[in-house]
Amino acid sequence: MRVVLAEDLHLLREGLVHLLRAHGFDVVAAVESGPDLLEALIRDHPDVAVVDVRLPPTFTDEGLQAALAARERIPGLPILVLSQHVEQLYARELLADGSGGIGYLLKDRVFNGEQFVDAVRRVAAGGTAMDPEVIAKLLASNARNEPLSRLTPRERDVLELMAEGRSNAAIGQRLYLSESAVGKHTAGIFTKLGLVPSDDDNRRVLAVLAFLNRR
Repeated sequence: MRVVLAEDLHLLREGLVHLLRAHGFDVVAAVESGPDLLEALIRDHPDVAVVDVRLPPTFTDEGLQAALAARERIPGLPILVLSQHVEQLYARELLADGSGGIGYLLKDRVFNGEQFVDAVRRVAAGGTAMDPEVIAKLLASNARNEPLSRLTPRERDVLELMAEGRSNAAIGQRLYLSESAVGKHTAGIFTKLGLVPSDDDNRRVLAVLAFLNRR
């Protein structure tokens, strides 16, 4: 699996490269600036991009803007954002087209290498890997959305775990529910949000996230 990595801190960048290669990934480029990231993504067409939001030269949003620009050239390019902060606007932009793998992790909440590697694999496969804090921010920003207000507390719990990319079985284990009970909650969520049910986990999560992203 081919990876392009963008991180401006040298030690962190080298550490991530070492970790990914140790787990069998082919890191085809490891860059430190927005322009270099865009060039690498267009040149190498990786299976997944791991991107910091704030990169040189201005340390604002170069990383994400480069990734989004590349995604216009390479539709569905899987992108995993690894950031220090929850940037709601950036999450909205990532979710806007509802296609391809999407992830948003917070650096200080990635507690081990396996968690990170699992997220990279999930996003590369077209799934999602959203930090719960990012999901909580999206839910909070849409708190006045009438369909969301119809959800029960348990349905909101299920929705947050769905948005993390968890399967029904994994959600059931986390919430101490049977898989069939999770399925019923999921069906209720889709009905209340006006979404077409789907057996495709990746599509259902992206659909829900796109709904949460609506202003």
